[in-house]
This record gives sequence, C-alpha cells and structure tokens, in this order.
Amino acid sequence: MSISVIEQAKIQAQVLVPLVKALQAELGEARANALVRKALGDLYRGFGEKFWKAKNNAKNNAKHETDLGNAVSSAFRTYARDDALAYDVIAQTEDVFAFDVTRCAYAEFYKALGEPELGFLLVCTADFATAEGFGPDVTLERTQTIMQGADHCDFRYRRDPAESR
Repeated sequence: MSISVIEQAKIQAQVLVPLVKALQAELGEARANALVRKALGDLYRGFGEKFWKAKNNAKNNAKHETDLGNAVSSAFRTYARDDALAYDVIAQTEDVFAFDVTRCAYAEFYKALGEPELGFLLVCTADFATAEGFGPDVTLERTQTIMQGADHCDFRYRRDPAESR
C-alpha cells in the first residue's frame, strides 16, 4: 500500500521546515520564500502535467479532451485520502470542478507545529502550480484557505473550452 499524501507531507515537514527557516534566516523571508515557491512550483507543475497526460492518454477520443470535473475530482481524492480533507462539492461538469474544503488535516498539522505560514508555503501554494500543469485552458481561483485562518478553502477550477482548441 502506498503512503498517503498527508503522511508524505508530515514526513517532508521534518526536513523542509528547518530548511526553509534556515533559508529565511540567511536570505531573508521574501527571497527564501520566492526560491521555495519556484522550486516546489516546478515540481508540482510537473505532477499536474503528468497527471493530465495520463488522464488524456486513458481517453480514447478524437478530441483528446478530459472531463475536467472528473479529472480534478479524481486528483483531489488522492490528497483527501486517509481522512486528510473534508469537502463539499459545489459544482462538477466537463469544464468546472468547484468545492469547499471544510476540514484540513494539513492545516491542523502545521498549526500544531506552530508554522501555519510555512504550511501555506509548502502545501497550499502547490495547488496553483499543479493546476498550471493541467494546461493553459485550466484555471484555479481560490480566495481563502483554512491554513491562513479562514473557515474553509474555496477551490474553483474552470476550463475555457475556447483555449483548448
């Protein structure tokens, strides 16, 4: 059985939290955080690309289009595994997947560490990079996160069909 994403995040935090804090002390918070966002952004964008290609290759249709709602829902279930997230689906169509996260074990973990701002940097910013990996026609809008103190995270994935042509 593979290790869940929440368990991976907890293990990675043992190395990443002290590393990021050392970078912040050496380079300053803004510069260190930008460096971390770039490095992790490239990594997560690649994950998004790999996932999206696998979904497209699994479909045998002439247009080579993936149902955004089903694809993102499938990816999101990976992050929610082991009761890591509770969420409510607001809308799910071929071009939309909108949901609100109402409980987040990632935020609970980083808050218990006393490092919610590093949790946001190391976990939450990955969402946008991963969405970029889905292609230029897919966008993610999120205006708030539990990690930053909101009562829920509002994820709104959309695909502009005109962009995918």
